[in-house]
Amino acid sequence: MYRVQTSLTLLLSLATAIAGSVVHHDDSFQPDHILRVTAQNYTEACTTRYSVLVNGTSPGPELRLTEGQVSWIRVYNDMKDDNTTIHWHGLTAFTAPFSDGTPAASQWPIPAGHFFDYEVKPGIGTAGTYFYHSHVGFQAVTAKGPLIVDSNDDPPFGYHEERTIMLSDFFNETDKKIIDGLTSSPFKWSGETSAILVNGQSRQRTNSTGSCQLASICIEPGLSYRLRFIGATALSFLSLSIESHDLSIIEADGHYTKPLNTSFLQIGSGQRYSVLLKAKSEAVLKRAGKRQFYIQITTLERPKTLTNYAVLHYSSGTPADLTTVPLSPPLPTAKTVQGWLDHKLECLHPDHAFPTLNEVTRRIIIDVHQNVSDHVIWLQNGYDWVQSFPQSPYLVDIYTGRLDTGGLYQRAISQGHGFDNITRTFPARIGEVLEIVWQNRGTFTNGGLDVHPFHAHGRHFYDIGGGDGEYNATSNEERLKSSRPIQRDTSMLYRYREKTTPLAPSGWRAWRVRVTEAGVWMFHCHVLQHMVMGMQTVFIFGDRNDVMAQSDPVDAGYLTYGGSAYGNTTHSPVVRQYFD
Repeated sequence: MYRVQTSLTLLLSLATAIAGSVVHHDDSFQPDHILRVTAQNYTEACTTRYSVLVNGTSPGPELRLTEGQVSWIRVYNDMKDDNTTIHWHGLTAFTAPFSDGTPAASQWPIPAGHFFDYEVKPGIGTAGTYFYHSHVGFQAVTAKGPLIVDSNDDPPFGYHEERTIMLSDFFNETDKKIIDGLTSSPFKWSGETSAILVNGQSRQRTNSTGSCQLASICIEPGLSYRLRFIGATALSFLSLSIESHDLSIIEADGHYTKPLNTSFLQIGSGQRYSVLLKAKSEAVLKRAGKRQFYIQITTLERPKTLTNYAVLHYSSGTPADLTTVPLSPPLPTAKTVQGWLDHKLECLHPDHAFPTLNEVTRRIIIDVHQNVSDHVIWLQNGYDWVQSFPQSPYLVDIYTGRLDTGGLYQRAISQGHGFDNITRTFPARIGEVLEIVWQNRGTFTNGGLDVHPFHAHGRHFYDIGGGDGEYNATSNEERLKSSRPIQRDTSMLYRYREKTTPLAPSGWRAWRVRVTEAGVWMFHCHVLQHMVMGMQTVFIFGDRNDVMAQSDPVDAGYLTYGGSAYGNTTHSPVVRQYFD
């Protein structure tokens, strides 16, 4: 199916170029936030590891932005040898063209000893929970931090206070050793996560010595809280419950939802949820005879289950016990709920922009499977994508005219599946409505399957569900008649079984996307190991004229590695300001 639609809104968005001016960010310029990326020995979970950090810690500092307002975030690469970037996970296209933070896609990385000023403008209506992280190699395992977008108005739900809870993985091996193993012949797996960290803290029952502690989330009796959960894991798909407390989901990936009561959360890498928690009263606590409760976190879909803990502590004169780890889980061991929340979460306010099946101009099916030999890779429609391909960022090549956007679009359409195998990109025109189907298939050699949290840059998608077997548009459309899909930026492709016959379908996830903003956007599995092994795709929205019309001609300093847009100790950066 193929047709292109336009509307007055889309035409106006194309006709409105972003007014920009070129300025020197000299010593008189004061960024709103400063992040410094370093690599050094760092201790987590009672183990010291050489890690990439932001402002000397992992996670890095919490950033708070306001919707509709421009923030300048200066990122220093203080490492000696490695490149870095910072990606504003979930903030979609509401940034300047080179501010998405994806090397080889939308910008040259920040060289060692340089810095880059990111111009970030969260859109109106995007207040919610996000995070930032490096998009180079395996750095995001530690180089990350929470990012909260505040509303200009009061939030739609009342609560007294809020707490941010960031979930991440700990690996004993260094980033370099992990990447070397994943890309070598013979292949060497990274190993499983050694600990689930909560706000950078974890303690195992085996830690009889060491100063590491369980994380403590401190609350007051009788108050109501917004808990912001951020799934910043590298590998782990998690189930989380709080002993003797129920939750009510009110936000998913930056979008408010109608309250949905639940006793647990399932959180994949890249996903975020806000929940409301009503604290127990002082009288109830006295009857219970306890003031702290365990937050139980369990890995799903891995060869071996790992259960770790944090503490929900009611403040009093008695400090929390952060060294005692339960001998056995206080809650039942979690199991995967296939399709959790599918067709259950609803928008808080009606969303009339959801594209119907009749509006879809093209369906793109992306077959996902692993290829195993002495070297193991993940393929999408038969191709892998890694940061060394292409040789220069696609967006740079669009500006310089080296990338023929018209030619690659025609090739992709003529091949029938929407994929251009020469540039390894999925092109789309402004005004199209895409239905993108991620189709899980058994490994080519042994039929093995895995779970994948797929994340989209550039545009939030309407998640229209998932299921077992192979995608069937007709039957899924029947399911959609009784639900109103919400927008997400990360959703789970389940496997439904551990193995099947080679290349047999076993699970799908489908999205609908309105192509409105021009740009180069990564769509990828958010498991870092899978990304390193090739599980990434690139979508190019719009042609060169669309890109130029949306952002004006760009300055040469953005188009070369270490160009004048990247400052260092000898010169201030020459920066184009895209927003007033």
